[in-house]
Order: sequence, then structure tokens, then C-alpha cells
Amino acid sequence: MKIQNLTSANGITVANQFTIEAEEGIYFQSYDSIVAFKPADGGPIQLDARMWDYSRTTGKYRNQFLGEGIAETRAKIKDGSYILTDLNK
Repeated sequence: MKIQNLTSANGITVANQFTIEAEEGIYFQSYDSIVAFKPADGGPIQLDARMWDYSRTTGKYRNQFLGEGIAETRAKIKDGSYILTDLNK
């Protein structure tokens, strides 16, 4: 398992925003909550139903992790491309 802080657009390490690389895939964690998961097997991206759009900061780094803006994320949730689930069990 490998844990790294995210970096801002200008290359500065950001506190409390992490990627966690595990055998099963890559997680995005904001503070103490898992927000998103990209499965290694290519399955659909999973977003935590409660935390995926929790705050402006979470959203900013979630967008960076997913490589898209909020409108695209909402569209993918709506069309079923992304799965809303409980990633913080």
C-alpha cells in the first residue's frame, strides 16, 4: 500500500488530501473520509454517497483525482457510469 498527499496546481503538497494505492485500486481520501475509488480491474468508479460532494475543498481535489469537473461527475452518477456507495463502512 502506498499513501501520498495530493499536490496543488502549482506543485505544493496539500495537507489532508491523499491517494491510497492498494492492490484492489486507488482511493481518494479527504481528511478522514474515503471519497472515491478507482478499481484496478477497470470496474466502475465508486463515490461515497455521503462524502463525494461534501465541501469545496473535497470537490476541488475530487475533480483533480477524477480528471473532470463537477458537471461531468454528476452526469456520470446520473447515467450509472459511477456508483454511489458507502466507502466508509
